[in-house]
Amino acid sequence: MLDDRKLAVLRAIVEDYVSTNEPVGSKALAERHNLKVSPATVRNDMAALEEEGYITQPHTSAGRVPTDKGYRLFVDRLSQIKPLSAAERRAIETFLAGAVDLDDVVTRTVRLLAQLTRQVAVVQYPTLTRSTVRHVELVPLSERRIMLVLITNTGRVEQRAVELPEVIDDLRIAHLRAVLNACLDGCGLAEVPELVADLPERLPVGDRPAAATILSVLLETLVERHDEKIVFAGAANLAGADFASGLRAVLEALEEQVVLMRLLGETSDTPTALTVRIGAENPYLHGTSIVATGYGSGDQQLARLGVLGPTRMDYPVTMGAVRAVARYVSQILAAS
Repeated sequence: MLDDRKLAVLRAIVEDYVSTNEPVGSKALAERHNLKVSPATVRNDMAALEEEGYITQPHTSAGRVPTDKGYRLFVDRLSQIKPLSAAERRAIETFLAGAVDLDDVVTRTVRLLAQLTRQVAVVQYPTLTRSTVRHVELVPLSERRIMLVLITNTGRVEQRAVELPEVIDDLRIAHLRAVLNACLDGCGLAEVPELVADLPERLPVGDRPAAATILSVLLETLVERHDEKIVFAGAANLAGADFASGLRAVLEALEEQVVLMRLLGETSDTPTALTVRIGAENPYLHGTSIVATGYGSGDQQLARLGVLGPTRMDYPVTMGAVRAVARYVSQILAAS
């Protein structure tokens, strides 16, 4: 393990390189940072850091840049994640609180993250498989057409138009609605198929064809692969960034939903856990760093969000922004 002095030198190198995008020399470090040692001592510490693989010399100049290993140690030894200012927190809360539905929450979240971090923001939609039914609504549209509305505990709203096999009056629709909600209220979406399997048989004979049609549409809605739906924003922030795998590979990865899912990482049982994967630690896209965390309702993680960018990233600011935005999104979902 490095001693405190060498850690301070490494921290200074990371901060200067992230800020300037120029290799950092010992003289500049001694001048810009209060390291309380001579330039000669800084040079010796830099030589030791290079020997241990934390920094490297990209050219023949005297400057050094952090390696993936150096960034990793810097992140692991962060004394604190840079907190957002009171003004930034108020702006986030106001911006997200203005969302009218879940789609709007996700859209606003991804735009906000991209603006705060100047990286590519990625947000996964809340998974349906971990959601529960809050309410089922049947809205008459015409004599033989209704709107089926499924509302989950995460605030997600799924709507489908249903063509009924026969004319059905409002009273019978109200009865079907009551039966559905009595059967499904609070149950997990994964349990719905089993719970409704024999539901038509419990209804009057005249209501069974309509109930079977409605349930068929409901089950089709549940089996659609919403869990893999991901949105991103801020691709323009990649302009000028240096990637070991090349910008083209990064842009192609952004277009692939499966790759984005893998980049965000496996979901965790701890919604607030912050994951930082740097460079080679990311098997799907070398030369990039991912900062991600879960968000959810209460203690239940429903999905993940984060940012993707080059390894030369302002980690304290990025980690603080990702954590703060996830916290606000979770509060909105819990309140909804």
